[in-house]
Amino acid sequence: MVSWANSADLHLDLREAITPGSRGVREVLLSALRDAVRSGRLITGTALPPSRSLAADLGLSRNTVADAYAELVAEGWLASRQGVGTWVVNATGNQLPARPRGTHGEPTHNFLPGSPDVSAFPRAAWLASTRRALNAAPTEALRLGDPRGRPELRIAVAEYLARARGVRVSPDNVMISAGTRHAVEVLARMFGPAAPMALEAYGLFIFRDCIAATGVPTVPIGFDEMGAVVSDLDGLNTPATLLTPAHHYPHGVPLHPSRRTAVVDWAQRTDGYVIEDDYDGEFRYDRQPIGALQSLDPDRVIYLGSASKSLTPALRLGWMVLPADLVDDVIAVAGQQWYVDALSQLTMADFIASGGYDRHIRRMRNTYRRRRTVLIDRLTAFAPAISVSGVPAGLHLLLTLPDGTEHEVLRRAGEAGVGIAGLSRLRHPLAAPTVPRPDGVVVNFGTPADHGFAAAVDALCAVLAAVTAEQPAPRPGSPAPPAPSAAAPPASGRGREWPTAPR
Repeated sequence: MVSWANSADLHLDLREAITPGSRGVREVLLSALRDAVRSGRLITGTALPPSRSLAADLGLSRNTVADAYAELVAEGWLASRQGVGTWVVNATGNQLPARPRGTHGEPTHNFLPGSPDVSAFPRAAWLASTRRALNAAPTEALRLGDPRGRPELRIAVAEYLARARGVRVSPDNVMISAGTRHAVEVLARMFGPAAPMALEAYGLFIFRDCIAATGVPTVPIGFDEMGAVVSDLDGLNTPATLLTPAHHYPHGVPLHPSRRTAVVDWAQRTDGYVIEDDYDGEFRYDRQPIGALQSLDPDRVIYLGSASKSLTPALRLGWMVLPADLVDDVIAVAGQQWYVDALSQLTMADFIASGGYDRHIRRMRNTYRRRRTVLIDRLTAFAPAISVSGVPAGLHLLLTLPDGTEHEVLRRAGEAGVGIAGLSRLRHPLAAPTVPRPDGVVVNFGTPADHGFAAAVDALCAVLAAVTAEQPAPRPGSPAPPAPSAAAPPASGRGREWPTAPR
């Protein structure tokens, strides 16, 4: 008899000697299975190998294994059904902790940035694309190839971006990345630590962190109601600036047309580059989305996009559209390896080419438009204490709070299981004193599943109601704060921090 079995990821220790007077083989097997469940190595729901397979692996008779399974079913450790198999149920008490559900630390009502409604992921269409892609894939597609990524996906991405975002692109200039964060990291390593990279005064801290991890310093440029103050670049020695021109994160405003032109002019004058993070450019609700900044000068703008907001951040699939003179440099820094598996690339290529991606975007655009309207309607109850920033686009709203309340809102939200992000954490630590610093929180209405959205909005409003009720009434004759608006000015603050999904 062998001492272990590894069938369907099952490891059993049967090293106890079977000698005259010792326990029989069946008892040793029962003990090993109970121990595997009790210790947590076999968790609730784990499927066990068929008795025939386990018997062959262990060098036992099939009847011995079948009898052991039957006894553990009777004791409540296992369950079994004809045609389905045998699996762990642990119905004997509390020896085993309950199987964890969901992401560690995830709030009950999730309005955290960085994720769309992943429950709406188009599983059937994605599976159909996977089947078609695998059936059509040549053998060489299963080997490592061009470090820019599979040509099928680069062609599909180039066609989609040209059509939907106005990007001027050739498949030769597309490089597949493991999301936007990975792309930013690669670009920071390429530009190197000789000079700082410029960032907007407000933005996702994960980009600041990943750039800093490469040894490249960062320097903020200002922000106002017209977006990034790109004139601040004129006095900086920087090779590149990272912007969100279509829909600023977190304030939700597009970069003013005059500044779009000005930042491209800066890049041309200084031989610099603009890194355009187009993270939710497809989601505009009142009119056609603003076209990509890259279309103004493909030689000076590096375009970044991903499937994180449109499909799921778990896919870890993004793309860079590079100026022709940077392609070789980026490949040299990234290395001759892939960061996204070929099967996901082939599936995404088919998903785009078959029209599945467009259909999903249109469906989710309607869903998010409806959610945004519902949320803004509910927030009007807190006027004038709370105002709302941002044009009708994207997946988030910025709520400007009464002075000094951001920490309290975040604290109460944490206690209530409501996940929101504080504005203060999104402000660059070196931001100039002229950058606005009001209290605020970011609410990502895209994250909750549809079935939980109403309850999540109720929980958020309960938190806001509790905090605003404690605020003193305005003195007679004092000017009234602005009412909630879909395009109100910026906001800031801090409290409990939930994990943020990568982009």
